[in-house]
Amino acid sequence: MTQFLLSGPETAPATILLAHGAGAPMDSASMTAAADALAAAGLRVARFEFGYMAARRTGGGGPPPRAETLQPEYRAAIDALDVKGRLVIGGKSMGGRVASMIADRLHAEGRIAGLLCLGYPFHPPEKPPMGREGQLRTAHLADLKTPTLIVQGTRDRFGTKEDVAGYKLSPAIALLWLEDGDHDLKPRKKLFGFSTADHLNTMAARVATWSAGLGSPPPAR
Repeated sequence: MTQFLLSGPETAPATILLAHGAGAPMDSASMTAAADALAAAGLRVARFEFGYMAARRTGGGGPPPRAETLQPEYRAAIDALDVKGRLVIGGKSMGGRVASMIADRLHAEGRIAGLLCLGYPFHPPEKPPMGREGQLRTAHLADLKTPTLIVQGTRDRFGTKEDVAGYKLSPAIALLWLEDGDHDLKPRKKLFGFSTADHLNTMAARVATWSAGLGSPPPAR
């Protein structure tokens, strides 16, 4: 049975379902800060864990499995969640990648309104492909039809602004770049004068505006 961490008003017009990244749980400092910012912006946030991460809490688990194998678990979380209003799926890093793999079918079925990725892992950390297409994690993003918002730090080692500029991405994808943000959207305050909280507030405000414009998903076919 999927366990959720819920925050934000139950009467919010949109619920954001977030899965964690490969190495940190749903209650990590980064995910908690992001969820708190989204809740403060008037959104309902539901966080959940994949089985391997939940097992680590009792001494089990193991390394993260391939993202493709986690798709059924993400669908199960959607089925278990009590949703009022619009549903946006997504997550941090790997969690957002898994959500992106199942988004189009769910959107076509009328079950979700959009996709939100916080720090999308465009390529392995600090290893831009340099012509090696097999390292890119973007093939399915070129033809994505689901309205999508990717929030990315400009110095994210999984995909900097310079890296991503050369990738073929669907016109359904909007990008919010946060200056000097790393994979946790954290900037170097001493260099730029703004904090992680500043970036998270910017992110949350954009998500609130973006999700309000999604309307209802298309009718099920």
